Amino acid sequence: MSTGLIALLDDISLIAKAAAASIDDVGVAAAKAGSKAAGVVIDDAAVTPTYVTEFTPDRELPIIWKIAKGSLKNKLLFLLPGALLLSEFLPFVITPLLMLGGLFLCYEGAEKIMEKLGGDKHGATLEDPITDPAAFEEERVSGAVRTDLILSAEIMAIALAEIANTPVVERGLVLALVGVVITAVVYGAVALIVKMDDIGLHLAEKPGAAAQKIGRGLLLAMPKVLTFLSVVGTGAMLWVGGGIILHGLHEMGVHGPSDVAHAIQHAVEQVSGGAGAVLGWLTYAVASAVVGLVLGAAVALGLHSGQKLLGKAH
Repeated sequence: MSTGLIALLDDISLIAKAAAASIDDVGVAAAKAGSKAAGVVIDDAAVTPTYVTEFTPDRELPIIWKIAKGSLKNKLLFLLPGALLLSEFLPFVITPLLMLGGLFLCYEGAEKIMEKLGGDKHGATLEDPITDPAAFEEERVSGAVRTDLILSAEIMAIALAEIANTPVVERGLVLALVGVVITAVVYGAVALIVKMDDIGLHLAEKPGAAAQKIGRGLLLAMPKVLTFLSVVGTGAMLWVGGGIILHGLHEMGVHGPSDVAHAIQHAVEQVSGGAGAVLGWLTYAVASAVVGLVLGAAVALGLHSGQKLLGKAH
């Protein structure tokens, strides 16, 4: 074998080893970045089931699949290239953009609460008669994908912060991997949640007493679970939105609001003993949600007042 061919094979071997090491680095970085985004992942999983409640069982999984595809499109076609470009050329605009997204989440969460409390409804809801099921389904999917865009942006931003100093190609691979894995985890969990009643019915029809008992328990629990998730989903919008704004203000040099929230958190941690970490985290989440509710309600009232004024003008 000629020395030239041996040298070529040696070069190929080195390239393969470098590629394998690079792939391993991407996997480690993706795991690290994904773990940092776990809080937002939980919020995403809590929010999404609210968009498929009370639809007929045969439409639940197709709706979740539509939302999942929209989520992947958000992450891979819009957020991934946008994050890479902004991190390379305009890193200072990432925080303001995230804050605008957070404000939108606050608005959506506050409007849901206002409607539940008897305020005017804006857009079709599940309590209204549905004259066009296909159009109503598309509206719900569009709403879920819009909300997912904000939550996905926060996930990608958290992941990006963990890998900011890596080469741009590795950064892109990590963000893509995080986006795909988190989408699969979130919407797999959502599909399992919304199909709990079908699983319960299947078990209830089994001959074994234990299976029947578990099945009946799932059937009885499912309405309460969906109601609970609806409440958690609305709270998550306010919590994540308010948290984004508090963090963004801190990053922009306005430390007062986040300092107050963290001071309350630390005070609760100090007096809570062994449960301090959990109760402190919960305290900060509640403080963020309160901030989100106040800001979201202000935006909602402003928009509704503006719409009424425009209606009168016309």
